[in-house]
Amino acid sequence: MGQVAVLFRLMPQGVETDMQALGAGVRSVVPKGVTIRGMQVKDIAFGLKSLLVSVVMDDTGGVLDSVEQALAKVPHVESVEVMEEGLL
Repeated sequence: MGQVAVLFRLMPQGVETDMQALGAGVRSVVPKGVTIRGMQVKDIAFGLKSLLVSVVMDDTGGVLDSVEQALAKVPHVESVEVMEEGLL
């Protein structure tokens, strides 16, 4: 099996959400075997920002879902969306 690169977009609960704390929360919940390749804060509109998280993981069944569920449990995360996914 190969590896998969995935880009997630995390939307915070509001404009007052501390994006650095959100990033720290992401680092603490990522399952074993998943490598964070990068994080970027992106402006959306009217002060709202999103956190783009790029990860690399093994291409095995259920791993993508477990990462998505873990990211959704980070405090102050409103939603998690897979933006891109591709084999390495």
